[in-house]
Amino acid sequence: MNLEAVKTYFTDLQERIVSVLETADGKSFRRDGWERPGGGGGLTCLIEEGKVFERGGVNFSHVFGSGLPPSATTARPELAGRSFQALGVSLVLHPRNPYAPTTHLNVRCFVAEKAGAEPVWWFGGGMDLTPYYGFAEDAVHFHRTCRAALAPFGEEYHPRFKKWCDEYFYLKHRKEPRGAGGIFFDDFNERDFDTCFALTRSVGDHFLPAYLPILERRKNLPYGERERDFQAYRRGRYVEFNLVFDRGTLFGLQSGGRTESILMSLPPLVKWRYDWLPRPGSPEEKLYTEFLIPKDWV
Repeated sequence: MNLEAVKTYFTDLQERIVSVLETADGKSFRRDGWERPGGGGGLTCLIEEGKVFERGGVNFSHVFGSGLPPSATTARPELAGRSFQALGVSLVLHPRNPYAPTTHLNVRCFVAEKAGAEPVWWFGGGMDLTPYYGFAEDAVHFHRTCRAALAPFGEEYHPRFKKWCDEYFYLKHRKEPRGAGGIFFDDFNERDFDTCFALTRSVGDHFLPAYLPILERRKNLPYGERERDFQAYRRGRYVEFNLVFDRGTLFGLQSGGRTESILMSLPPLVKWRYDWLPRPGSPEEKLYTEFLIPKDWV
């Protein structure tokens, strides 16, 4: 179990992604190093009011401590009383153009240790697409790239992790998915450490090939006030999921992580309306009828 190799990969992945996104936008990311009083720290890279991204963040964090927060021990009570290390990269991008989808990537590693006992470790992560105006070719491309990331490790992983994504990024109180899906996995340790790490690296390495072609196709499409208004309304679902259900957000806040970095995933402009429904036959309704339903895109 080589955590230094994991950390080196994560920090390199962060820098590679930020460099490519800076080229795509034309504006530099702000880089904020931070330390956690309880142990550890990280680097937050943030862009706001760019030419392409209204807001985007690419975070690296490596936090550790003598005890785990309730978000970790409630589901795994056997971890109580163990010291822990959690490290990973988390990314959320909110383009300004409503035709360019929001996207999310996360890759992470977790280790819990106690004297006289075997370390408990696992990897987790995934990526998903949240369009406001859906395009079938974008969804197909994204899901095929997700499949390619997992293919070297076995044909069973893509359908399994796709289903996991569909079920995880689901707003129970709205009875609707957050977006058009992708892949998601957590507590992954069913194979040896090196294989699980290799799978996680493959997911991280496939993010830019999955998302960048979509961004390039959509970032300059003409739009108006109607599209921006619908984008702001749908962004509300993103906020609701991250604050109510997301395990990473809860873990970060409960473990004393840096609040600004944890909440950088939230979009800058959002609207909520009472009991709003899209007009039948409209492009807005098409999002609900064709993209906010789990389907086999590949």
